[in-house]
Amino acid sequence: MKKVTILDIAKELNITFSTVARALNDHPAISAATKKAVRETAERLNYRQNKIASSLRSGRTNVIGVIVPSIRVTFFSSVVAGIEQVMNANGYNILLYQSNETIGQEKRGIETFLQSRVDGIIASISTETTDYSSFHEIIKRKTPLIFFDRAVEQLNVPSVTIDDYKGGFIATEHLIRQGYKRILHISSDREISIFKERLRGYIDALVHYNIPVDEELIIKGDFSLEFGKSVIREARENNLKFDAVFALEDFTAMGVLQQLQQFGIKIPEEVAVIGFANEAFGSLVSPQLSTIDQQTVLMGKEVAKLFLKLKKTEKTEEAAPEKIVLDPLLIVRASSDRSWQTVSSSEQ
Repeated sequence: MKKVTILDIAKELNITFSTVARALNDHPAISAATKKAVRETAERLNYRQNKIASSLRSGRTNVIGVIVPSIRVTFFSSVVAGIEQVMNANGYNILLYQSNETIGQEKRGIETFLQSRVDGIIASISTETTDYSSFHEIIKRKTPLIFFDRAVEQLNVPSVTIDDYKGGFIATEHLIRQGYKRILHISSDREISIFKERLRGYIDALVHYNIPVDEELIIKGDFSLEFGKSVIREARENNLKFDAVFALEDFTAMGVLQQLQQFGIKIPEEVAVIGFANEAFGSLVSPQLSTIDQQTVLMGKEVAKLFLKLKKTEKTEEAAPEKIVLDPLLIVRASSDRSWQTVSSSEQ
C-alpha cells in the first residue's frame, strides 16, 4: 500500500503543500476551517505524520525533557503527572529521565535531551549537584530551562517551588502547639537550599515560641528510611532526650516511626513524628504519618504553564525570571495529634 503524503492531502483539497504542512503544525496563519479540513482529510486518507521531518522543517520537536531525582518518590511522580497533563493538552510529549540523585546521571540526561533537540527542559537537581556547567550549556543553547522544587539560585532561570521555610515553620509550630518542647530535627548534610530553608523554619519557630535551640537536637545526614532509624538508635544510645521528631522528608520520618515502634515507644503519647512531602504511604501506615503537603500536581501544572508562557513570549535568559512560590499545607494525622491520643485512650 502506497504511503500517504502531505502532497496527497494537498491534491485532495486543491491547496498547496505548504498550506497543508502549516495546518498540520497548527500554524496561526492558517484558518480554523482549513485546519479542520486538513485534519479530517488526513484522518480519512490514514495519513501518519513524519515527526522527524516535521521537526526539521519547523525547528520544533514538541517534546519536553523532564529530569527528576527519582520517579519512585511519590512527590516527583505527582509533579510529572501535573506537567504531563498540561503539556499533552497543548500538543507536547514528555521525555523523562531520572538522575538517581547523582550528578553523573543528571549530566547524561541533559546531554540526551540536547541531542534529542527537545523544545525545553524542566529539572529538579540532584543532591550531588554543585557543578552547574550542564545547566549553563542549556542556557547557552537558548533552550528554555525551568526548575521545580530544587532550584539553583545562582542561575537566572524561572522556577516553581514550595515555601520550604514556611513548611519547616508550620511543621515545628504544630508540634509546639501540641505541647512538645524537645523537638529533634533531622536535616540534610547536602548543600540543597530546600533543606536549609526547612531547618531555618524549624529554628525560627522555636525562637518565636521562646523554646531554646539545642544544637544536639539538629542531626544532619544522607536522608533515607535507614538514616531515620539510625538517628533514633543513636539518640537512645547517647541518652538524648526528645519528645518529638520533625524529619526533612517522609521516608526518613518513616524510618523514625519504625524504630520508635521497635523500641516500644508510644506514638504520639511519648514521641510525636512529622515528615515532609506527603508521600502516598503516609496515610497507609499505623499510626498515620503527619506531614507537609507540597501541592505536587499543582506544582507540575504551574511549571508546565510557565514553560508555555516562556515559549509564547520568547523571553531570553536576560529577562527577569518568573519565580512562583506555592504555599505548603499542614496535614495532621495520628503520629503527632494528641487529640487522637485522647480519643484512642477513651475508646479502650
